[in-house]
Amino acid sequence: MQIQVSELIVKFLQKLGVDTIFGMPGAHILPVYDELYDSGIKTVLVKHEQGAAFMAGGYARVSGRIGACITTAGPGASNLITGIANAYADKLPMIVITGEAPTHIFGRGGLQESSGEGGSIDQTALFSGVTRYHKLIERTDYITNVLSQAARQLVADVPGPVVLSIPVNVQKELVDASILENLPTLKPLPKLQIAPPVLEQCADMIRKARCPVILAGYGCLQSVRARLELRKFSEHLNIPVATSLKGKGAIDERSALSLGSLGVTSSGHAMHYFMQEADLIILLGAGFNERTSYVWKADLTQERKIIQVDRNVAQLEKVVKADLAIQSDLGDFLHALNTCCVPQGIEPKSCPDLAAFKQKVDQQAAQSGQVIFNQKFDLVKSLFARLEPHFAEGIVLVDDNIIYAQNFYRVKDGDLFVPNTGVSSLGHAIPAAIGARFVLDKPMFAILGDGGFQMCCMEIMTAVNYNIPLNIVLFNNQTLGLIRKNQHQQYEQRFLDCDFQNPDYALLAQSFGINHFHVGNNADLQRVFDTADFHHAINLIELMVDREAYPNYSSRR
Repeated sequence: MQIQVSELIVKFLQKLGVDTIFGMPGAHILPVYDELYDSGIKTVLVKHEQGAAFMAGGYARVSGRIGACITTAGPGASNLITGIANAYADKLPMIVITGEAPTHIFGRGGLQESSGEGGSIDQTALFSGVTRYHKLIERTDYITNVLSQAARQLVADVPGPVVLSIPVNVQKELVDASILENLPTLKPLPKLQIAPPVLEQCADMIRKARCPVILAGYGCLQSVRARLELRKFSEHLNIPVATSLKGKGAIDERSALSLGSLGVTSSGHAMHYFMQEADLIILLGAGFNERTSYVWKADLTQERKIIQVDRNVAQLEKVVKADLAIQSDLGDFLHALNTCCVPQGIEPKSCPDLAAFKQKVDQQAAQSGQVIFNQKFDLVKSLFARLEPHFAEGIVLVDDNIIYAQNFYRVKDGDLFVPNTGVSSLGHAIPAAIGARFVLDKPMFAILGDGGFQMCCMEIMTAVNYNIPLNIVLFNNQTLGLIRKNQHQQYEQRFLDCDFQNPDYALLAQSFGINHFHVGNNADLQRVFDTADFHHAINLIELMVDREAYPNYSSRR
C-alpha cells in the first residue's frame, strides 16, 4: 500500500506515542498538517514558535514521554532554536517536524529556503549543536533509516531533541506503508546490571563512613522508582539528603533528613553540612554544575570520599574525581543498594540534629550579615509559605525566577518543581507550564519576573484559546533583577539597560479575559488565597517587589 510521506510522518508520530503537538502552520508544512486533521493527535496553535518548543519541553519534562512540535520552513524553524536548545541541555525527548522549500528550487533563492545551497540559510548547521539527530530529508529512498535513527535517539537512555526537515514536495511523494513495520521496536535498550562486587564496595564505603551525606540530582526524578528507594535508603541509614536545584523534590523537603538544596543561591544549610560534617558524599544523578558546586568550590569535596552514580556515563567524574563511579539508573541502583545494605547489617548513622544544625547556620549568617534575604522579601516569602499547606494534593511549579522558590518553598510528595535550568532562558515558564498542563491535571503555577513575562506573555492567549487553567505569579519590580543586582554589587551601581516601565497588568489581564490580582501587602495576598480559583481559572497574580531589594549572594560574574 502506497501512502504519502506526510501520512507516514503522522503515523510515525503515533507510533512514538505522540498525542499532542504544539506549533504553527505555514505553506511548506501544510501536507503534514492536513494528515494531522483526522489523526487523533491534538494540535495546539501557539503564538510564537519558541513557545511551541517550550511547550513541548514542558510536556516532556512532566510526562517522561516524547514532546512534539511542528513549524514551517525558514523563520518558523529558526524561531524554535532556543526551545530546542533548552531541551537539549535538559536531555528531554522532543521530536520537531519542520517544512522546507521544494527541492527543485534549492540554491535558487526560494522563499524561506534553508537548504544551505546557493548561499541560503543552512538549517542543518543551525540545529547541529542543539540536537541529537537532525536530517533534511531530500529523498525517500533512505527514509526508513532516518526514522529508525530518529526513534533510537528519542528513546535512548540519554535522549534529546530530534529535528526532521521535509521539503514540501517530498511530503507529497508516495512511499510504502510497510516502512513503519520495518522500524525497530521503539523501546529503550536493556539497562546495565550492577555487578555485585561494585555494590559490596559501595556498601563497605558507607559502612566505614562516620557521617555520609547524599546529593540527589535530576536523575533521581527521571527514574521511575528512585524517589521511593531514596527515601527508604536515607531513612534506614539516617543519612541526610541535599538536592541540586534541578533535583529539588527528590526527597520530601519537610522531612527531618532534608538539607534543602545545595547551591550558590540557597540558604547555606547544605553547604555548611558538607564542609563541617560530611566525610562521604554520595552523588546520585547530580551533575555538580556551577550553581550546585558554588562555582566548583574545592572545600565542598576535598578530603572526602565520593561515590558518584549516574545513568549518563558522560557525567561520571566530569567535574570531580570519585572514589567509586557507577553507571546505572538511579532507581535500579538504590533498590539494589537497599537490598544489599539491609542484609549486611549496616547500622544507621549518628548524624547531628539537623534542625539544630540549620538554626546554628542561620544564626551565624545573621551575625555575619550573610543572610540572603532581608525584610524587603517578606511578601515573597509569605506567598510561598501560603502555597505549601494550601494544596494537599500537590502542585506543579514551573519556575523561571528560581531563587525564591529554591529557598522559600519546600517541595513535598505530590509536588513537581520544574526550574528553568537548561539554557536558563527568560520567557520559559508560561509556555512550559501550558505544555505541562496538557499532561497533568494539577494546579499549575508559572513563576517569573516582569522581564521574562514580556518575552512570553502572548502565549497566555494559547491558554485562553484551549481553556488551559494556569496561575501566573508575576514579580513586578520594573527591572531585570539579576542584572541590576550584579550592577549594584560589582559595577558601582552603574545601572544600564536593566530598568523599564511596565504596562498596566490589570488592563492587560482584562484584554486576555483572565483574572488579575494585585498583591502589595499581606492582606492582598490573603484575598488571593481566599478568592482565587487555582484549579480551573487563568489567574495573573502580580506581586510587587522593591526594585532596590537585592538577594545577598554573589554569582561571581
